[in-house]
Amino acid sequence: MTVIQRALSQTFNRFFASEKAGGIVLIACTLLSLLLANSPAGHDYLQFWHVQVAGLSIELWVNDALMAIFFLLIGLELEREMQSGELSNFRNALLPILAAAGGIAVPALVHFLFNRGLPSQSGMGIPMATDIAFALGVLALLGKRVPASLKVFLTALAVMDDLGAIIVIAVFYSSGLSLAYLAGALAVFAGLLVMNRRLRIVALAPYLVGGALMWFLMLKSGVHATIAGVLLAFAIPYSAREDDAASPSHRLEHALHFPVAFVILPIFALANTGIVIGADWMAQLASPNSLGIVAGLVLGKPVGITLACLAAVLLGLCRLPLDLNWRHVFGAGLLGGIGFTMSIFITNLAFTDAPTLVNASKMAILVASLTAGALGFAWLKLFGGPTAMDSDTATMDFEEDMARAPRTGRGIPS
Repeated sequence: MTVIQRALSQTFNRFFASEKAGGIVLIACTLLSLLLANSPAGHDYLQFWHVQVAGLSIELWVNDALMAIFFLLIGLELEREMQSGELSNFRNALLPILAAAGGIAVPALVHFLFNRGLPSQSGMGIPMATDIAFALGVLALLGKRVPASLKVFLTALAVMDDLGAIIVIAVFYSSGLSLAYLAGALAVFAGLLVMNRRLRIVALAPYLVGGALMWFLMLKSGVHATIAGVLLAFAIPYSAREDDAASPSHRLEHALHFPVAFVILPIFALANTGIVIGADWMAQLASPNSLGIVAGLVLGKPVGITLACLAAVLLGLCRLPLDLNWRHVFGAGLLGGIGFTMSIFITNLAFTDAPTLVNASKMAILVASLTAGALGFAWLKLFGGPTAMDSDTATMDFEEDMARAPRTGRGIPS
């Protein structure tokens, strides 16, 4: 076992394991949803998600309420990485940040070039997202064939990618803005920050109650309600000590991993992948919107991620981890093209009044994600082995980085 492998924190290993298992459950639920939607019971199955409960359809309860919990977990993981993980040190964080930026900008540009001036232009955010569960699940299938730091790099990249998607949702996919409700939601957020920073309240219950109120106000404001989950995550007290049982952020993150991976995301898949495969499905895949999604995810992601990293290294802004080479970066870019959860989520926001376009977009997302995952797996299996560099040199250089970096209690440099 290398020094880098030993340096991976227990939190990251638990996270990686849960994402792998969660990806398998997501695949099963997606297949089940596709089978039901195209079975004799398909009409009833699809209509079920539109049943009204307390003023919202079941589908909206899933996408606006349950997914707010998913975004809360994303926020907690992002805070952990920024406070004491790979993103806490600027030198370590810069490469995945720039890689994520390239992986967001190029796919969006590809979709825009296919759909400029068309009603489907608003879908340019769809190929920007990376599904961390499936991407890490494919890496898990490769096991020790790939360097340990590739898993860390891909995780940090996907976390920053999620942050980019959150910003895009908040800025570009909000409608009917109500300043009064938005001000109320931000006032609740400010109150939660005061509870954390000034009053030093560490009990979880007040934050969860405040988060529920913030979610309701955000829902009424026109800004997508899931953003409340991210804001709540950054209001909850955090401790950099991984073994600090009193840290509300740690306790909540660990508590949410299982229900998010095995309940919330599977329900989301069931509610959103009921894709009716009609006789014209191939023609739909040839539409500008579908071509933009497929090309954006399969081609735009690896090109954007690789070029951004290459530019950063050539400009001397950062360097590749010692056990990675450009083949590894390109392979990570291919896996970044697995959009799925976040891409489907953005599809629902982009085409609210166009069910046919939503159905075709989801089909394109599934095809693109399957293609990107297969290509990423094959590429890394063939070309993703350890670099030929001298292992003693790598160990010494990594240990020098460890000595220079501040300690965080996580077992890796901050």
